[in-house]
Amino acid sequence: MKSLAVLSTLVASALAAAVPNVNYSGYKVVRIPTEQSNHAKVVDIIKTLKLDTWKYPKAAGSDADIVIPPNQLSAFNKAIAGLKTEIMHEDLGASIESESTHSSAFKAGSYATAPDSEWFMDYHSFDDHMNWLNELQSQHSSNSEIVSVGNSYENRPIQGIHIWGAEQGKPAVVWHGTTHAREWITTMVVEYMAASLLSNSSAADATVQAMLDSYDFYIFPVANPDGFVFTQTRDRMWRKNRTPNQGACPGTDLNRNWPYMWEGSGSSPDPCDETYRGAQPGDAPETQLWLEYLPRLVESQGVKQYIDWHSYSQLFMTPYGYSCSETPDNHDMHISLANAFSQAVEAVHGTSFTTGPICNTIYQANGNSVDWAVDVGNIELGFAAELRDTGRYGFVLPPDQIIPSGEETWAGIKAMFENL
Repeated sequence: MKSLAVLSTLVASALAAAVPNVNYSGYKVVRIPTEQSNHAKVVDIIKTLKLDTWKYPKAAGSDADIVIPPNQLSAFNKAIAGLKTEIMHEDLGASIESESTHSSAFKAGSYATAPDSEWFMDYHSFDDHMNWLNELQSQHSSNSEIVSVGNSYENRPIQGIHIWGAEQGKPAVVWHGTTHAREWITTMVVEYMAASLLSNSSAADATVQAMLDSYDFYIFPVANPDGFVFTQTRDRMWRKNRTPNQGACPGTDLNRNWPYMWEGSGSSPDPCDETYRGAQPGDAPETQLWLEYLPRLVESQGVKQYIDWHSYSQLFMTPYGYSCSETPDNHDMHISLANAFSQAVEAVHGTSFTTGPICNTIYQANGNSVDWAVDVGNIELGFAAELRDTGRYGFVLPPDQIIPSGEETWAGIKAMFENL
């Protein structure tokens, strides 16, 4: 088994070395609001020019956020003549350069772990995230421990922190970020919530005390470590994991790979597609780890709530993704809690979150983790969140929005538990 892990690491390293860095200098990101009269035309432009999208226009009335390489700009500009457009990034490469300042290596004790500390003023490397998590735990060793789901395809740890109150063993709450590698804000916000939970665990915050008295928290900042590292070393816009597939296109969308309602129009059988669901249900190594970890947690102490944190679009969503007509038996409770989250978020910085079932709110998504958690995993409450913003910056969110995003998200979480 050990030799297999070493072989996987060597193969992955060789494949990564063969991949050139993707340079986004001169790329534009453009939003086209669609309506009944232009939706078909916008979809045709995307397909004809074979353009990548950050947001695909699922229906008339939805936005198309389109990435245009320099050699396609002339054809794109000609094709969109007469359409209303908004520039999100004039030069995506320049935006990435200004965002990606994670240059100083983390040293134990060099960053405080409080929610208002220097750590939350920038994005960081994967190794620094793991070191910071260890530092956070060491500062709160009486009511926390480092936990791991296991190691990824390229042998990186999917590591988290388990936080409790006076005693362990209460029903669990599970949060994880960075399922999709390019969604860096989720890593930081998930860590912000872990820091907020621990920094208030001995303070006079009645809501936090009630949360810790009632639940154990299992918080994982990076659910897709291989993809996350790839966004920082090769391609900032990478979404999937890094497992090889038949043909030239690696990676599986880890939020389309769960073995429940796996096939359908809400995922793709094409390995080159960003929503590639894998060759078989649950075949991604990272999915397999969660499929072992979550049932053990359910059996040992029960799991009350599961949240998969994503970006962007400012949505807080309930099951289901696989169907736009079906809802779980406790749909009303899901919606009530989602609305409590949204209202509390807006009260902090005026940031508006839309709530509703995944399929109706963003798009159909087969094989997603939330549907599995609620219908198969015996987890009472499952949510999928899309954090800031709504499209001004998209995936390349400036670091100065980390703390405001953390503040409002934490307020939303506290409101949910006040209503639970």
